[in-house]
Amino acid sequence: MSLHPAETRGEFALAPRRRWRRRVALPAIATGIALAWLAGLVWFAQSIPSAIEDPDTPTDAIVVLTGGSLRLEHGLDLLVAGKAKKLFVSGVHQGVPLAELLRHSPNVPPWVHCCIVLGHRADSTLGNAVETAAWMRRENYHSLRLVTASYHMRRSLFEFGRALPDIRIIAHPVFPARVKLAEWWEWPGTAALIIGEYDKYLGAVLRAAVEGPIAAGAPQSEGAKAEGG
Repeated sequence: MSLHPAETRGEFALAPRRRWRRRVALPAIATGIALAWLAGLVWFAQSIPSAIEDPDTPTDAIVVLTGGSLRLEHGLDLLVAGKAKKLFVSGVHQGVPLAELLRHSPNVPPWVHCCIVLGHRADSTLGNAVETAAWMRRENYHSLRLVTASYHMRRSLFEFGRALPDIRIIAHPVFPARVKLAEWWEWPGTAALIIGEYDKYLGAVLRAAVEGPIAAGAPQSEGAKAEGG
């Protein structure tokens, strides 16, 4: 069935309008996404802790996420101070023994060695959370103090909250000297670190929305392993 000439002319008249709308709509959508991402980055950077809000409350366990010597030092100090029964170090490389891990901490008293447990299975933040959850269940513990870098804390709390929904978690951030949180955008290294961490946080939130709750004892996904950190 052929179209009436008037209908044909109408279709030709509408085509440029549609092309114009697409040309306007696509940049507008891209700009909106970019502005939303930028606003989220500002919020994320402002939410990075600048102090330890609760340094004193005892917990069943102290959990240190590997990634910097400062984290382990703080964890050991907390253990020596009697802030927990045991220290769990998650994400230790396979084959690294406790003696090697403590090689740069010569002042640690020998009696604490029996209270330190190493986790060798995790290679991502989600892996840290899953590994820690399994250990906490075995120990029948109900609270932990989480020690990691300040810029890494929000994503860590998100993943640990998913893996350990019934556990009381106290954040204990540490503050590497190389990370300049004040006016961070003026420091290229810190800016790159915070932007990368923000993108990983967004990835964790999106993955959680797709995958749903973490089942007890669930292995980390391949996507989480690829994410790293």
